[in-house]
Amino acid sequence: MKKILSIVLIGLVCSCAFNMKAKDGKDGENAKPTISQEAIKTSMEYLASDELGGRETGSEGLEKAAVFIEDYLKANAITPYFKTYRDSFKLNDIDAYNIVGVVEGNDPKLKNEFVILGGHYDHIGKGKVVEGDSIANGANDDASGTIAAMELGAYFAKTKTNKRSILITLYDAEEKGLKGAAHLAARLKSEAINAYTMINFEMIGVPRDSTEVMAYMSGYKRSNFAEILNGYAGEEVVGFFPGAQQMNLFMRSDNFPFFKELNMPAHAISTFDFTNFDYYHHVDDEADKMDYQHMVNFINKMIPALEGMMNAPTKEVVLKEAVLKNE
Repeated sequence: MKKILSIVLIGLVCSCAFNMKAKDGKDGENAKPTISQEAIKTSMEYLASDELGGRETGSEGLEKAAVFIEDYLKANAITPYFKTYRDSFKLNDIDAYNIVGVVEGNDPKLKNEFVILGGHYDHIGKGKVVEGDSIANGANDDASGTIAAMELGAYFAKTKTNKRSILITLYDAEEKGLKGAAHLAARLKSEAINAYTMINFEMIGVPRDSTEVMAYMSGYKRSNFAEILNGYAGEEVVGFFPGAQQMNLFMRSDNFPFFKELNMPAHAISTFDFTNFDYYHHVDDEADKMDYQHMVNFINKMIPALEGMMNAPTKEVVLKEAVLKNE
């Protein structure tokens, strides 16, 4: 138990220990946090550790992951959206739970609109045994996306530069058929949340080939989301990947229930394109296979993109109804 607590505490300290850098190069009031490889790696090495046993829904390892995420959110001033961080539901006879935190917006009016950021923190538990290893650690899938959402939440909780409010949502039971995201989306709909957009970070732990756009968005043609994000980023960070359309990835990840229930732009963003990582649902999807500099670069590029979209006076991101009608 002491060992577990030590790992968690180390993770929290490192994750919270943003390097502070003022605009003029000195520590000061204008200091903003920077995303560090060390913080990301510390979170990854715990969430994708053998100790968590592959984070299968209903397992002890999944519970440990949930506690780690809750502690991280609390330490970084991301408050519970509901009475607690847990959005609990039943999966047959299994207790399951999403983790949901909120970073309130700083604009009296726009803070009533929500941008949802998330990723799934569960995985498949065990995989095909390779050299005696049966634990499918799920580093890229999807500890990487989970950590991206956590880091972005911590950034905005610290800087308070978001006019709209942000929900940080980490989903259970994605591997069981998007059950966690479906439960949360339906609950938010029943509570009449004023949701604007949703981004699901799905497998962002490895870079694409240098000839490709850094990331791609599922359901690219369904909205103008990528165009808006790229505009605020000042470069093409999110592109079109034909394979996403061919494999129907839009409907195969946690963004889909939010699109379905809330009728809003909801997409998955990924840097895994099925050519750049050989360990999908494999026991070698481990922390030491992740590219931490790439993860830092990706998150840093997403900050101004998200900030611009979250702070625009009007809802610029819209569904393309003509595309939807022709599907």
